[in-house]
Amino acid sequence: MDVMKKVPVREQAPEVRAANFEEVCLGYDQKEAMEEATRCLNCKNAQCIKGCPVAINIPDFISQVKEGNIEEAYKVISQSSALPAVCGRVCPQESQCEGKCIRGIKGEPVSIGKLERFVADWAREQGIKPERTAQPNGKKVAVIGSGPAGLTCAGDLAKLGYDVTIFEALHEPGGVLVYGIPEFRLPKEKVVREEIENVKSLGVKIETNVVIGRSVTIDQLIEEEGFSAVFIGSGAGLPKFMGIPGENANGVFSANEYLTRSNLMKAFEDGYDTPIVAGKKVAVVGGGNVAMDAARTALRLGAEVHIVYRRSEEELPARVEEVHHAKEEGIIFDLLTNPTEILADENGWVKGMKCVRMELGEADASGRRRPVVIEGSEFELEVDTVIMSLGTSPNPLISSTTEGLEVNKWKCIVADEELGKTSKEGVYAGGDAVTGAATVILAMGAGKAGAKGIHEYLSNK
Repeated sequence: MDVMKKVPVREQAPEVRAANFEEVCLGYDQKEAMEEATRCLNCKNAQCIKGCPVAINIPDFISQVKEGNIEEAYKVISQSSALPAVCGRVCPQESQCEGKCIRGIKGEPVSIGKLERFVADWAREQGIKPERTAQPNGKKVAVIGSGPAGLTCAGDLAKLGYDVTIFEALHEPGGVLVYGIPEFRLPKEKVVREEIENVKSLGVKIETNVVIGRSVTIDQLIEEEGFSAVFIGSGAGLPKFMGIPGENANGVFSANEYLTRSNLMKAFEDGYDTPIVAGKKVAVVGGGNVAMDAARTALRLGAEVHIVYRRSEEELPARVEEVHHAKEEGIIFDLLTNPTEILADENGWVKGMKCVRMELGEADASGRRRPVVIEGSEFELEVDTVIMSLGTSPNPLISSTTEGLEVNKWKCIVADEELGKTSKEGVYAGGDAVTGAATVILAMGAGKAGAKGIHEYLSNK
């Protein structure tokens, strides 16, 4: 075994997986996991822990895997993470724990994410659940949103003995894990639902179809329903558009709608009541992970798919693994390209998209080189469906119906990073509702911070 290289992970072949919605990555078996675990140097001053937003004791869990003590490894992870099978699949490990791994200086970093996934999957198959560590204390806490921030906050508080109820606007819990991330990256039945069941096994209650700000307000939860504190983890579900001519044509979607129809409502299945407009030739505008998810979904629905992104490949915000998988599956990348108008036929349906070529100029506020239009470079891309994947912002419904809750100019709730404290007493917030659209693991880190803040507040009250 070459200790400088990761133990390779098995995947579905590109030509096979491009035609199905089954998971692309097949993960490690126990022999492979134990072999990969031997590559860990078990550093005393472990930088990988510092790179993990939920501070899992990574050397400890990996050393347990190395010895074949998989149940102990799960217990170590569970102390810090409520969603290990999710994180092992969708975290950007390359820029977090693995990005800090000392082994990665001269060779490849330890495959921390794949080891976490193996441990979580093994525990699920064995029926092992996380443990509640404190006796019930009788204090009620409301959590708004059942995405990664809400589930993490609820799990941590339940372990500390709080009576926690999650309120979810949709008919199924999971937030972005259910509606946003496709089945081929994150299986719903096998992974997401099981991890939600683990959180419920700690005593957390989940009420679906409750729209906070309409069904009930935060003020009512505190004043009439007897909740001592509230955590807002409602995410950022309001899609952004470009504001170009023709954007209201039939066949233009936000990535949010497209993925929700496919992931949550199973619109890709034959005979579905409200089928998705699959398209024969689809343009996905944007370059993040959500754009890759939308593009790879459209491909599986039978389309030729183009990613249209105004910067170069170096600036693509999506994970390297996602870009690699998209290319393997045959998605076409039209880089340094920007749409200027969507063209429609006489019935109002998309028939093409006018674009211009770009070149990179000086760096902008984000630190990336700013794209500049090349004069006379206009051309037309013949497409019948356009998916806009330009980011999302929080829905202002909660902030606009809550007295005394401060928001910034982007309608994000203003909250303390360390404890999630907002301007309203007893109300805490974290995740995309505070930062705007970000990653699952950063939302989980914010959920942990919120739980810590609420625990401190209620302990001192």
